[in-house]
Amino acid sequence: MSASAGWQAQACPIFMYHNIAQAPRGLRRWRSLYVSPSAFARQMWLLKRLGYTGLSMADAMPYLRGEKHGRIAVVTLDDGYVDNLEAALPVLQRYGFTATCYVVSGSIGRHNDWDADKLGIQKPLMTSTQLRAWHAGGMEIGAHTRSHPRLTQCNDAQLRDEIAGSKADLEDHLGAPVTQFCYPYGDMNDRVAKATYAAGYDAATTTHRGRAAAGMDLWRLPRVQIARHHALPQFALRAFTNYENRRA
Repeated sequence: MSASAGWQAQACPIFMYHNIAQAPRGLRRWRSLYVSPSAFARQMWLLKRLGYTGLSMADAMPYLRGEKHGRIAVVTLDDGYVDNLEAALPVLQRYGFTATCYVVSGSIGRHNDWDADKLGIQKPLMTSTQLRAWHAGGMEIGAHTRSHPRLTQCNDAQLRDEIAGSKADLEDHLGAPVTQFCYPYGDMNDRVAKATYAAGYDAATTTHRGRAAAGMDLWRLPRVQIARHHALPQFALRAFTNYENRRA
């Protein structure tokens, strides 16, 4: 097997979701952030049917480090919406999957104040009790900063507060380590990546398109966005081929 073929054999998708819910009728912008519960269930069913195991970021780390090999897909959900607990958790548990929910620690129990005005809708975020229920259900909580800012626009003190502060907040809520990070808006550079590494995270995900593979920079991991309009064949195309890499 060639080196390139070996690389592709180890490649795995890190799926990026936001809301697992029906898009509100009045919503005019970013409807793609919603994936219906039935579509999500079909996608997880397909993974299981094809012999894939859905894993959280922490559970996937041995594969991303090249220490283990197997047919895996990573499931991540950004922001910490209540619908993740209500709609995604039962499906994940049904198939024996784990997943990572990246939480904005300064908005626990509130709503999406970073984009509510643009969307014209307030989306409920999990409370501390609900976050613990997600964690107790076998899932992972990752950090998504304290206030969902554009991190490249933060000074060094703000970076430490947003990145390390979010980790500390969430660990206080959960009583468990928080080892994974996600850059809001995918906005990051070398300085932001170094601050994330210095804060003690094991890895961080971006919005850069593509599948992850052993040997990649663990603090710049690409993801595969799954949107409302992706039917099951499109989901499969993104999950199991280089489609996202070709479009990056």
